[in-house]
Amino acid sequence: MASQEAITDFIETLRKRVHGEIRTDQYSRILYSTDASMYQVMPYGVLLPKSTDDVQAAVELAAERRIPILPRTGGSSLAGQAVNEALIIDMSRHLDSIVELNEEEKWVRVEPGLVLDELNLYLRDFGLHFGPDPASSNRACMGGIVANNSTGSHSIVYGMAADHVLEMNLLLSDGAYTHFGPLDQGDLEQFKRKNGLEGHIYREVNRLAADPENQEIIGSDTPKHWRRCGGYNLDRLIDKDEITFKWPRDPRFNLADLISGSEGTLGVITELKLNLVKLPTATALAIVHFDDLYTALSAVPAILELKPSAVELLDNLGLTLCRDVPAYARLMETFIKGEPYCVLITEFYGQSKGELQAKISNFQTHLTKQAVGAVDVTPVFSPQIQNNIWTVRKVGLGFIMSIKGDHKPVPFIEDAAVAPEHLAEYVTKIENFCTDLGTNVAYYAHASAGCVHIRPLINAKSAQDVAKMPEIARFSVDLLHGYQGSFSSEHGDGRARSWLNEYFFGRELYSLYKEVKAIFDPDNILNPGNIVDGPSMTEELRFGDSYQVVELKPHIDFSFEHGFNRAIEMCNGAGVCRKKTTGTMCPSFMVTRDEEHSTRGRANALRAALSGQLPAAEFTSSRMYEVMDLCIECKACKAECPSSVDMAKIKFEFLAQYYEVNPTPLRARLFGDVHRLNQLGSGRLSQLANWSLGRSLVKGGMNRYLGITSKRSLPPFARTPFDQWFKRRMPAVNNHVPVALFVDSPVNYNYPHIGIAAVEVLEAAGFRVVLPAVGDEGRASISKGLVEKARAAAVKTVETLFPFTELGMPIVGLEPSSLLALKEEYLYILPGDPRAQAVADHALTFEEFLASKADEGEIKINFTDREAKILLHGHCHQKALIGTAPCKQALSLPPNYQVEEVDSGCCGMAGAFGYETEHYDISMKMAERRLFPAIRETDPDTIIAAPGVSCRQQILHGTGRKALHPAEVLRAAIV
Repeated sequence: MASQEAITDFIETLRKRVHGEIRTDQYSRILYSTDASMYQVMPYGVLLPKSTDDVQAAVELAAERRIPILPRTGGSSLAGQAVNEALIIDMSRHLDSIVELNEEEKWVRVEPGLVLDELNLYLRDFGLHFGPDPASSNRACMGGIVANNSTGSHSIVYGMAADHVLEMNLLLSDGAYTHFGPLDQGDLEQFKRKNGLEGHIYREVNRLAADPENQEIIGSDTPKHWRRCGGYNLDRLIDKDEITFKWPRDPRFNLADLISGSEGTLGVITELKLNLVKLPTATALAIVHFDDLYTALSAVPAILELKPSAVELLDNLGLTLCRDVPAYARLMETFIKGEPYCVLITEFYGQSKGELQAKISNFQTHLTKQAVGAVDVTPVFSPQIQNNIWTVRKVGLGFIMSIKGDHKPVPFIEDAAVAPEHLAEYVTKIENFCTDLGTNVAYYAHASAGCVHIRPLINAKSAQDVAKMPEIARFSVDLLHGYQGSFSSEHGDGRARSWLNEYFFGRELYSLYKEVKAIFDPDNILNPGNIVDGPSMTEELRFGDSYQVVELKPHIDFSFEHGFNRAIEMCNGAGVCRKKTTGTMCPSFMVTRDEEHSTRGRANALRAALSGQLPAAEFTSSRMYEVMDLCIECKACKAECPSSVDMAKIKFEFLAQYYEVNPTPLRARLFGDVHRLNQLGSGRLSQLANWSLGRSLVKGGMNRYLGITSKRSLPPFARTPFDQWFKRRMPAVNNHVPVALFVDSPVNYNYPHIGIAAVEVLEAAGFRVVLPAVGDEGRASISKGLVEKARAAAVKTVETLFPFTELGMPIVGLEPSSLLALKEEYLYILPGDPRAQAVADHALTFEEFLASKADEGEIKINFTDREAKILLHGHCHQKALIGTAPCKQALSLPPNYQVEEVDSGCCGMAGAFGYETEHYDISMKMAERRLFPAIRETDPDTIIAAPGVSCRQQILHGTGRKALHPAEVLRAAIV
């Protein structure tokens, strides 16, 4: 490797040649030192190129100085091929365009940083998509998918990514720009006469592939299973009958075939021309339930007889863990019956619903005749429920990785594939071998292709456990030789498998792979150590027997996560937080596109400080504060990260630790004390307070001295707070069923009309409203990390509310973030307090309460029969912890109200966040991604509903449309 002096000189020289940003600070290097694998390797630095010219400049200079480089996109690699001691070139930030679409010929040209789901979203309007569909499609980019030769659930239909690569532009290891595409023999001869490295490559690769002896080696030693992506794709350059492929091949010589699956070791892709396929007209699923894994896997050959488009395994561990992740547990309830041990998700394509109904009926009959041992077959025709199922399946790996403690399902043999008829036997032998070593295993699978992702549960912090990994890997390879299977079928070689490639492929074929590497990259600067000449699989582990963390005393309870450090270590690097098309996680990454501002980036930085990669003092440094600053504590990661990384909780603890070392800012203390400020400003002083806060001089002063933006108006103070109105009112008569209304500070002091509407709706429904004397519930203090103030508020609130739980009274709240604090934060602020648990058990949002009573037939309100359209924007905490289904149900109580929910992500306001001067712009960008455009597209008569006070403030500020609380919507609908 290069000396530090040479690396420094290389970086400084490159800075002068590129327009993109180069980051070499310790934090940035740590952020790019991991992917989704078990490895961690510190890079020299990171280049964020703004153009292919920047990339070319980097490769040229690296070739001149012999400095290793690693092209990278989403960093979702499972085998460690996206980390290296090299300059990382991150293509995902800027090089993500769709260059050209040819709808008639069904191809598209794209840049390597384009995310697959974003491509398919664009193509959907044309009835097209890219066939291979890796589970990481919501954050994996096309450059990485091709470089890895990925595939996915529909591999039995579409084959591998390499099957759909038509042409590509790339940079060779000397920095020369070239184009690879299909060549007939005449064109090939011309290309072989070219000068430089390009001509050398054409001559030498053609010589190697045309040699009869080499062809015999390639034909005999290449795995016979069509689902393969290990080694180099020399099999695609020769014509041998024994080599099988799933997709029709272009017989012409095409070096793009060799670059596909090469993991950045042969060239740097700058543009791809990809084949597209038609979207299926209609699909249906059959969820086949089984009581044991062996029976399920043994049934796959019989299932394949009816030519499904996919057969996917969701195993027992995945099902069990799914139930612990709120967002996915709600999805799973729509298609799982009872408690099966595992299910096979079986999909069929068709031209109509009738055709699909016939196929599913025939399928059910076939399974009965074959006596495969299924205990239930659930047909699914609804597109929405099918989407639920694929969402759950795609995060199956994350479910497995969410296992608490130090034993984790580690990827190193999980990518093997065998013929489906051998699948059950192969899995059983691997499981028995691991069990004999004292190691449990976890599974998820593309059962249709004979690929069960088997993950032994390894404690990578234990030398004894780490020593088991090479032993298990060699046993797997020995089995695969017998079954003629492939060691890597979609995740690539990387550090996890490259070390064993000579043993798996055999000395002769492996020597050809080494020759290919030498032809393309004679100085070994392109992602060295991958595919050939790989280091030991146990080197550069993210954890190891020497891994230790700094001892610190948490302020809140992390016993559920087995400690604060393990809460951070739950992040396995899968990078689901980098998705941008749907859901809420991660709002700051969606707008900044910066690894630092993803959940993964924050976890990496915190772990580095706790484990000694950074000095211990960095944990509470201003730089770490910057890393954590844009986490808006939306809780989306708790629900949408399949590993359940709860960054909102982690940030709460981080801020508490930070303020032990650093002064607590006045602004944070003011926002944390918002309840008292609201109390002071409302009532008799409200008119004066509102006038003062509206003056430009006051707003300018707050902007300058407190960092509270002058671009927004603060919430108005009410002349008559809600609690005063409630005391003076005449309660409804003959209402005997009591409900405790939990009123938050904004409703009480700023927007009492919402509380009034809620009371009138509840009374119209026949309930007697009781108002507990709750003061500050601590929500604002929690968001600002003021842990002791939050704890004191929690204690007082629990003391106030607990007597109502003893009476069996539901506690109904109007503000999702405040009410859900009772169910979420209070349990780790006041661990082991049975009163806090009782309050949590009785707490319901206003919409949850109404929906549950509607299900019980207890809502008999006389609602209007007029028609209305409602666009619902759910609060982030609501979406994360309980879902929006109850809210949609409650808003649908008026018989002719039609409710549509917008997939809006986070509104960006996030309590005080949107009021803070330095956060104003990013707050607005978060809303402009999806929420604001959706609202602007609605008819003026459409009712905008938003349960969250921050959301309503943001919508009014950004669109001029007044959003209503569901209580207001329902009150207006009462006749």
